[in-house]
Amino acid sequence: MSDPTPAAGGSNTTLPAASPSPGRGRRSWPGPSGGGEGPARMRVARRRRAALLGAAGALPAALVARAGIVAAGGDGGTGRPAQVAATARELLVPGALVLLRTPQGQVTVAYGTTQLGTTRPPRADTRFRIASVTKTMTAAVILQLAQEGKLRLGDPVSKYVPGVPNGDGITLAQLLEMRSGLYSYTDAPELAAGIDDDPARVWTPPELLAMAFARPPMFAPGAEYYYGNTNYVLLGLIIEQADGRPLATAFAERLFAPLGLTDTLLPPATSNAIPEPYSHGYLYGSSAHVLVGTPPYTPETAAAARAGTLRPTDYTGINHSWAHAAGGVVSTAADLATWMEALVGGRVLDAEYQRVWQDSAQIIDPGNPYSWYGYGIDQLRWGPNTVALHGGQTPGYNSEAAHDPTNAMTLIVWTNLTKSPDERFTAMELTLDVLDQIYAVPPRPAPAAAS
Repeated sequence: MSDPTPAAGGSNTTLPAASPSPGRGRRSWPGPSGGGEGPARMRVARRRRAALLGAAGALPAALVARAGIVAAGGDGGTGRPAQVAATARELLVPGALVLLRTPQGQVTVAYGTTQLGTTRPPRADTRFRIASVTKTMTAAVILQLAQEGKLRLGDPVSKYVPGVPNGDGITLAQLLEMRSGLYSYTDAPELAAGIDDDPARVWTPPELLAMAFARPPMFAPGAEYYYGNTNYVLLGLIIEQADGRPLATAFAERLFAPLGLTDTLLPPATSNAIPEPYSHGYLYGSSAHVLVGTPPYTPETAAAARAGTLRPTDYTGINHSWAHAAGGVVSTAADLATWMEALVGGRVLDAEYQRVWQDSAQIIDPGNPYSWYGYGIDQLRWGPNTVALHGGQTPGYNSEAAHDPTNAMTLIVWTNLTKSPDERFTAMELTLDVLDQIYAVPPRPAPAAAS
């Protein structure tokens, strides 16, 4: 398979996969290791990004032309695609796709395969589960409904959904910005156990909320930041009530069709299928490694994976009804690039609510000015730079979708192995490798020279 024709000035590179080999020494991602889509794990991931940026100091806005990632034979001998391949091999990723747009054009780098045992490389139009990148879409529809007067961001959640703990005191805005204090159902061990025991099970929003509401709130509404998927399941139900139609229809008619996102959909709750062409998704061990972040991989597990005697489990067939408005959408790198440019560029909301969306971001940790979260969007800020992005982790897939409007830079990265055996989120690692190459001063500082 070959990639679709790139944009003018762009190029494509397909990199072959390699047999798992021992990891080599490289710069590590500062901060604690952790799991995935569960809120505690996502908070860890954001702290890790913040710690990384916090070490960099002020950075200039200038980008290196073409970002240094160009097709083999056209990279001036720099061999930058080899860095993508080297990192993917180190992480034991079966397949990965990097799509980068700058004012100089579009570059697509594909590595490996979309299914173990085959030689089908990823493409820009390969579908995969985008997981929490879905939150950018859920938040956008809520804001559209607000600008249409169908709801208010200051409304209490109890106006729309009964039985929510502290529901009279939690606003829709607090759901959007992860400050409701509600426990996240994806941290409940019974969810991961249910997925492992019956991957095709159809989950309903009331079942998901029941797992969350069985636990006490983490804190009073608005008191703190706590990344929780319960917030966005509630927002999905509120969309359906305020808009008078199913969430999938609201997404399709409000977002996907107007923007020409023809390869993007929220599948029916009863379906565990992904339309062709799609990538299989893999993970070593239980879904709890991503959803809850525990137990950690043992040294024996990591060694067996690197030796090739332990193979990852194929999680493609999981029914993602459990992710709902928090992470159920299927898309492609090409569509996500279009989506992020439209969302950040003001083509989804009117001017008033675009400002509301942009101004919603708050510092996650008061002691660290680099990592912010707003209405369904992360912001990474360093020096004069602000990059809007969101990541997605789910059993089988990891992704990052980013846009820097000042530099007209869009970056989409996805992989079909969520976590490496040494507990690193694979798309996050690849994203950092690319950002190191495209910014004149990289956000990840080079290691100090040995004395």
